Amino acid sequence: MPSLAGPHISVISILDIVLVAILIYQFLVLVRGTRAAPMLVGVAALGLAFYFARLGDLRTLNWLLSTLLPFVVFALIVVFQSEIRHALANLGSRISLMRSSSSVADVYDDIVLAANLFSQNQTGALIVIEREIGLRTYIESGVSLDARLSYDLLATIFRPSAPLHDGAVIVQRDRIAAAACFLPLSMNPVLSTQLGTRHRAAIGITEETDAVAVIISEETGTISMAVAGSIERELTVERLRERLSHLLRRYAPKATLPSPAEESYIEEEPPSSHLSRRQDAGLRPGRDD
Repeated sequence: MPSLAGPHISVISILDIVLVAILIYQFLVLVRGTRAAPMLVGVAALGLAFYFARLGDLRTLNWLLSTLLPFVVFALIVVFQSEIRHALANLGSRISLMRSSSSVADVYDDIVLAANLFSQNQTGALIVIEREIGLRTYIESGVSLDARLSYDLLATIFRPSAPLHDGAVIVQRDRIAAAACFLPLSMNPVLSTQLGTRHRAAIGITEETDAVAVIISEETGTISMAVAGSIERELTVERLRERLSHLLRRYAPKATLPSPAEESYIEEEPPSSHLSRRQDAGLRPGRDD
């Protein structure tokens, strides 16, 4: 008598399906919010054309697609080389045993220490921290760095005489992706007229993405934070640390703030250089508070 039981599904088959689903999901997360997304649609269209060519017995089209298919594979590697490199870097960072959770918290504490330095020296700065939504479009508008996030590097970038001090710094996890980046300005009519270009750029990027922006005013030295299109002004250093820890869901231990002697290496900007910057058109968010 034939068995009425369905086909047996082994544990290996289930594991195989789960692994393929994870790979597809990670690939979609990788290309989300990047220029690779519309390219992926084009690749899907070519795949459908090849399928219908085989299904409809279209010999000429089937021959053409079969001939071009090996070259398409190499073309995809060239087109998606940055995404592939980014995925391999993420994979390596995840399986690395040298990286601990405490070191991740320390990197974001460098932002707090730098904000304290800029506030005391009244150095204008705009730091954007990427979360779930990718900021690659805005990263490409600036100068690519891909450097380890540190207090010293932030202090160097936003030094008034430095060539990259105008514009925003974009942080991806524990790395500074780019500096001198252009950001969209908020067109919200209810914003205070006291907010300058730097603050409006911070609000604008948080209106379009889920990023967190830290702003230090060049005129008053006050620390502000923009999240979800709203701005929190006149934050203390401790309050900034608490808010970053909450928004980024990381534990940020209390750090020792640098003394004024340690901050003296930030040179005062010559008046002539300051005047030349003010005379230039304010296209980047770092031109005005």
